[in-house]
Amino acid sequence: MIHFNELVLASHNAGKLKELQAMLGSTVRVRSVGEFSTVEPEESGLSFIENAILKARNAARLSGLPALADDSGLAVDFLGGAPGIYSARYADGQGDAANNAKLLEVMKAVPDAERGAQFVCCLALVRHADDPLPIICEGLWHGRILHTAQGVEGFGYDPLFWVPERECSSAELPAAEKNQISHRARAMALLKQRLGLA
Repeated sequence: MIHFNELVLASHNAGKLKELQAMLGSTVRVRSVGEFSTVEPEESGLSFIENAILKARNAARLSGLPALADDSGLAVDFLGGAPGIYSARYADGQGDAANNAKLLEVMKAVPDAERGAQFVCCLALVRHADDPLPIICEGLWHGRILHTAQGVEGFGYDPLFWVPERECSSAELPAAEKNQISHRARAMALLKQRLGLA
């Protein structure tokens, strides 16, 4: 079992930092890798797992702390899993609004029955930069892609992601509720079990 009271999150995304801190609770202080460096590693992996490990090792090297990396994205069935690992860069790095606009355009003629999708979260935790045994936890959140954006909560593709069990978009869920059922919540629940924090 790994014991620590502080770790670095390999992300500059304030939304992810806030969500993960809320999920981990007050027993572990989560710091952003941005406190140590503004340089982002090249995400050269071909999968969520590869990129998560790469980012975790980089953050551990920069901070000297145990590091947690979250590589997440949206995998749309009709698009063969795209945008996948390129979710944040789908519209050439122009941000969430541009990513959402591009996805809506690409999917505009696709019928409801073929709009299935899932948010994917892969967490990788390393004790140090050269940790030979990273802890890997994955979470999937199944839904479908809407025809128009709904809601103002969350970030990323949340306004386009229909959550069948709640009959609303991810962006219409209160943060506390989203943090209990999302892909990130599912991966984090597994991680907390592995760390003995559950």
